[in-house]
Amino acid sequence: MKEITILSGKGGAGKTSIAAALASLAPNAVFCDNDVDAADLHLILKPDIKETHPFDSGSLAFIHQEECTNCGICKEACRFEAIFTNNAGYPEVNPYQCEGCRLCERLCQVGAIRTTQNLNNQWFVSNTRFGTMVHAKMGPGEENSGKLVTRIREKAKELARENKAMFIINDGPPGIGCTAISSITGTSSVLLVIEPTVSGLHDAKRLVKLVNSFQVPIYAIINKHDINTEFTATVEHYLNNNNIPLIGKIPFSELFVESMLHEKSLVEYAPDHPISLNLKTIWEKISDN
Repeated sequence: MKEITILSGKGGAGKTSIAAALASLAPNAVFCDNDVDAADLHLILKPDIKETHPFDSGSLAFIHQEECTNCGICKEACRFEAIFTNNAGYPEVNPYQCEGCRLCERLCQVGAIRTTQNLNNQWFVSNTRFGTMVHAKMGPGEENSGKLVTRIREKAKELARENKAMFIINDGPPGIGCTAISSITGTSSVLLVIEPTVSGLHDAKRLVKLVNSFQVPIYAIINKHDINTEFTATVEHYLNNNNIPLIGKIPFSELFVESMLHEKSLVEYAPDHPISLNLKTIWEKISDN
C-alpha cells in the first residue's frame, strides 16, 4: 500500500484540482482530505456520508451568569482578552478567543465558571464514486487541527488495510503548519504542486525544507506553467538543483473551473483533452515510484 500526499506551499496553486484528478485515476484507493480547516475535496467527489464521529478540539470556558458575583477577577486575569462585559453588565466568554487554559475557572471564587470539551467538530467516513473517503469539518478558529489530521489518516489506513487498497491519496493543506506536519509524517511520498510565481516558489522552498526534515521523497508538478514561462524556468532550475523530480507541467486552463462547476474532476469532464492525458502520465509516474 502506497500513501501519496499532495501538498502546496500556498493556497490557490491547484492542489485540490490535481488531487481530484488523481483520485479519478487511482485504482482501488482510499481518499483522505487532510485540509481540515478548509476542506473542499468533497465539492468534487460528492461523498455520501456513512459514518459521523465527533472530534474534541479543546476546552472552552462558560460563565454561568446566574451564579456570577461580577467581581471582575476573571476578566482581569485572562491574558487572551477572551472575557468581555455583555449588554447585561456581566462577564461573558468569547469562544473564538478562549484558549481553554482554565485559569478563569480556577480563580472564580464562587465556581460560576466551568470548562467543557468542545465537540463542535466532526469527521466522516463516506462513499464516493471512486472509493471510500475520510474527511472532516472544523469551525473557524478551532484548535487541534493537526491532531484531527492524524486521526483521519489513521482511519484511512485502517480502511485501506481492510479493503486491501493499493493507494491512499491525501489532499493535504497548504503551508507548513501543524496540519502539513501531520500530513507528511509517515507518508510514502509527497507530490508538490507549484505555481510559477515568486510567492509560489518562496512557499514551496519552505515546504521542501519541511518535507526533507522527515526524509520523505518529493516529486513536483508545475501547475499553470504557461502563465510565466520565464519564472517556470526558474522553478525548474530550483527543482533540478535540489534533486526533486519534475514529473509534469500543466498549462493554465478554464477547463478546471468548468469541471468543478459540473462537480467532476477534469479527467472525468474532458477525458481526451491533452491536460487529462498529461495527468494520466503524471499518475503513472508517481504510482510506479
